[in-house]
Amino acid sequence: MKKYIIYLLTPALIAFAGCQKEFVNPNAADGGEVIKNAEGLTALIVGLKKEFSVGATSALYNVVSANGLTTKELYVINTGNGELAALEAGKGTVGGNNAFLNNIWSSCNIVKTNAQLLIDNYENVRETGTTEMVRVYGHVFKAMAIGTMAQFWENVPTEVVGADEFLNGKRPAFKSRNDALQEAVDLLNAAAPIAESTPPSTFFNTKVGTDINIKNTVYALLARYNLMLGKYSDALAAAEKVDLASKSVFKFDAVSPNPVFRTSLVNNNTYNGLPNFGLPAALVPDADDARITFYLGANTAPVKVQGFFKSDTDPIPLYLPGEMTLIKAECYARMDMLPEAVAALDAVRTKTADAFNVTAKSTAFAGDPTDKDAVLLDIYRQRCIEMYMSGQKLEDCRRFGRPGPNDPDAERSRNFYPYPTVERDNNPNTPADPSV
Repeated sequence: MKKYIIYLLTPALIAFAGCQKEFVNPNAADGGEVIKNAEGLTALIVGLKKEFSVGATSALYNVVSANGLTTKELYVINTGNGELAALEAGKGTVGGNNAFLNNIWSSCNIVKTNAQLLIDNYENVRETGTTEMVRVYGHVFKAMAIGTMAQFWENVPTEVVGADEFLNGKRPAFKSRNDALQEAVDLLNAAAPIAESTPPSTFFNTKVGTDINIKNTVYALLARYNLMLGKYSDALAAAEKVDLASKSVFKFDAVSPNPVFRTSLVNNNTYNGLPNFGLPAALVPDADDARITFYLGANTAPVKVQGFFKSDTDPIPLYLPGEMTLIKAECYARMDMLPEAVAALDAVRTKTADAFNVTAKSTAFAGDPTDKDAVLLDIYRQRCIEMYMSGQKLEDCRRFGRPGPNDPDAERSRNFYPYPTVERDNNPNTPADPSV
């Protein structure tokens, strides 16, 4: 497989990450060989997983970091870390040159571009269970790249422009975040029946690994993105199809360590967590909530984050079982099915067993079960606790109408991020930045 090691963009090419169709390591085999056979295409999938999740420039590390600082899950220990401090301060302090935002943008565009290679070339494989999985992984990673960007920017360039087109002056167009999320949903809807009908081949599992249960991941992402679109029936239907005993994770080891732990939490100079998940007084967890210890340890300042970020080898979930249950709760509540919403909410609040050991072991909802606003507020609170440092709180904070950056007692320092300067300098289609 070393013969087909997948590209990493050089700095000179990063500006074109959203535009070019194919980038190949110049020290490896000819780029055309990578997409011609099962060895090359499965190696491309391994490269996509690594690009999204490994290292300080990965989308995963930068999403967890930027989202956590913007929504007060985390705090900057040393304010000399200017890029981090800007995210914590928010508003106009965050500019297009922020390295964390640039890394999310570039990493997602690299993944999107190469996922398109899988979609365009899966038919070069002629083995049941490998052909289908190459296609499905292409759809899933392209959807995940687009969906991740849509959580942080008002508009997203979903288009993949070929290298020749780029050199001839074409630049990718932008879609509204809702249209981008719908494109992600369409990709996943196309992948779902394939993932449902054809399991991965032994060859595929050997080459790519079994750390991601792709069928359950398709439905989990469908549930997540449909919820963001306000398509509650579709989100509920997808969440119901996820096996809550299944796990899908990004795996790490000593060579490719957990990026949040290795880059930020292993030292005492970058960032760490806040007591009670950084929540305002009205939303702090119940004192007996076992997730406090799971994520925050002793829960006293200074907090040392635990959870999925304790060591170099801790895997990070693509989604949590509790997220799926809370999606069900929120969908029921927004569709005015409050008894069902409270039942799903209580399934999280009282949970004693979980595939990842994220268990509250607490009491049932004690508020008025007929008060929709009260039920939704507790669903938001449970999402903040259950899904701590999952990179989704900014989206949640906006969707639930929590105080924004210009409101008293703000719970987020930005609504959406400014577009990276590297994109603006190379793409005249880049929209104006939001004010906050």
